[in-house]
Amino acid sequence: MDDQVLRPGDRDYVGALASGLEVLQAFDAEHPRMTLSEVATRTDMDRAKARRFLLTLHALGFVKRNGRQFELTPRVLQLGYAYQSSNQYRAVIQQYLEDVTAELGESSSLAVLDGDDVVYVVRSSARHRLMAITLSVGTRLPAAYTSMGRVLLAQLPEAELEAFLARVKLEPFTASSITDANALEKDITKVRKQGYSIVDQELDSGLRSAAVPVFAGNGELLGAINISTNAARVGMDTLVGVYLPRLQQAAEAVRRTTR
Repeated sequence: MDDQVLRPGDRDYVGALASGLEVLQAFDAEHPRMTLSEVATRTDMDRAKARRFLLTLHALGFVKRNGRQFELTPRVLQLGYAYQSSNQYRAVIQQYLEDVTAELGESSSLAVLDGDDVVYVVRSSARHRLMAITLSVGTRLPAAYTSMGRVLLAQLPEAELEAFLARVKLEPFTASSITDANALEKDITKVRKQGYSIVDQELDSGLRSAAVPVFAGNGELLGAINISTNAARVGMDTLVGVYLPRLQQAAEAVRRTTR
């Protein structure tokens, strides 16, 4: 097999599998339980097609139903566990991030790029809560507005970055949010040159973070790690002068201990 990405309509593309996964992904924190009609609407399927997939997932144990409502079952976690267990380096990174949290008292995470979002795959949480939503493994946030996202976007080949900038929808989450694609590109270019990203209250008021890329010893990009904190509690000087070097130290430790 080569690295060519199939598209809908290609001979080897299995549309039924893609649709089944789409149904699973329709459930999220805002939609933990849905009726058949709601699933059909969120997946842009007709009711008959959505019904077949829901009933099949129900037969396989990935979905349960209560009257007209459908919801995911814990069996879905097996899919995530398979991913986690197949990447042993994450246990190493978890320990380093926990060391950062213990030393600085701040949350630290590892994320990877998935489409236009970052997905949290390792998380070391501090006691204080920084955002209205609960950040945990599996949480997705827009790459354009996170320090980890901008670090990972800076690693993309130029063609892929240009495609991202052409399609991304920039929203004013806060008064500090970048809403111009040219300004975002300029910041990503800066991140690429300096090797780290600082995002100050662009996604959520009061949320300030620093991130760096993290590589394995063989040069493979493993993702980006960050430290996130409250802007009222930690000044920019401390974030850049104290927290960022500690984060870079953790990234270097990962590089030395992974292959």
